[in-house]
Amino acid sequence: MSRGFHAFFRQYYNLRTLLRRTDPDLSRLTAVPDYPLIDAKGRTDTFRGLPRTPPLNALAFALRSPTFKPRDLLRLDARAALPLMNVSVPETYRRLDHLDAEEFLARLRFPPAARHLAFEVFSRSFFAPPDRLSAAELAVMFHLYFLGSSEGLLFDVPNVPLPGLWTPLGEHLAALGGRVRLGAPVGAVRPEPGGFAVDLDDETLRADALVLALDVPGLRSLIAASPALGTPDWRRRIAALSTAPPFLVRRLWLDRPVAADRPAFLAAGGLAPLDNISVLERYDREAAAWADATGGSVVELHAYAAAGPQGEISARLLDRLHDLYPETAAASVVGEFSEWHADCPLFAPGTFADRPTVAGPTPGLMLAGDGIRIDLPVALMERAATTGWHAANLLLSGWGLAGHPLTTVPTRGRLTPPRLRRRAQTVPERSA
Repeated sequence: MSRGFHAFFRQYYNLRTLLRRTDPDLSRLTAVPDYPLIDAKGRTDTFRGLPRTPPLNALAFALRSPTFKPRDLLRLDARAALPLMNVSVPETYRRLDHLDAEEFLARLRFPPAARHLAFEVFSRSFFAPPDRLSAAELAVMFHLYFLGSSEGLLFDVPNVPLPGLWTPLGEHLAALGGRVRLGAPVGAVRPEPGGFAVDLDDETLRADALVLALDVPGLRSLIAASPALGTPDWRRRIAALSTAPPFLVRRLWLDRPVAADRPAFLAAGGLAPLDNISVLERYDREAAAWADATGGSVVELHAYAAAGPQGEISARLLDRLHDLYPETAAASVVGEFSEWHADCPLFAPGTFADRPTVAGPTPGLMLAGDGIRIDLPVALMERAATTGWHAANLLLSGWGLAGHPLTTVPTRGRLTPPRLRRRAQTVPERSA
């Protein structure tokens, strides 16, 4: 079982380039035709059929939403919305990082229902409630998916279990002469003349360079166990990294199918603790084979930024499934697994300036991961992939070798009239 639903958006250019190393046609990914959103009153939004040209895509989404009326456009605070319309990285972080996403949307006078159905869903994809997410992250994500690109919020999903994506990459490295060690805990890392020593349980490896690509708890733990690595300020920045609230993924094997018209993926707003439902046999080959053989369904329920005990949240998730998909109430659960973790980075207000960057304080020492700062409009899995590519490029450059091209949506929005753009740029900014 994976750690939950993973959407490979079309704007994940660098991640998809990486996957093409072993899957040139991306045949291990399957397109999901829609990304429907539903709220507690049964109102549904969809991203299917939107115009591909910014800003018409965002405008069309708002105007056809049941939670956003044409009169709501007149109530929006256009001045407060300028940072959202004219994102620039890293300037947007300097302008908005001191605000949380909830306060920022309130200043825009966004309708509360639309705020919960659309923007809160985006916020919780960072595993954080809106009042704990930086407004800058929300604005950059809006730019990434809408105003800075034409791909929108349609995506692909793996049609194989996630090891089916990563194992071929490991085999590719091994074929090139690399060595892949799995299940080998690293006790500490030590600088040495000309490189580094990596202490494993059964051996010490020597390396000219290191890329520490770890989740936040793993990175904090390793640096704490490696007192000679880096500088005091760099170590302080890593120790200060925060994790988001826990999340729960519950996968259920049911003895009967969900209704044939249920989407592969459904996002929920205002239906705590549920954030989304995925029906795996709609896209996953293993789940489809099991469903065909048994007549059942494989369903995953996701709760991000979970508040409360795991058992209570698990029970409430099942209740939400029965409410939204009533046919499942009569189904028996013939198997289930759960994943409960609290290891995702938290992009809290005011933390951007202090976030560690890819280049470390020691030559040859790099960081990578979705919690590491890079001044490009990327997020989630794409930030992890992009920081990894960037770390490789910095090392290759130091050895006089060519690196890999990085592709992102534009780093600066172009929608604000010049007169208003000048006004927006004069807003006092926090130093970074």
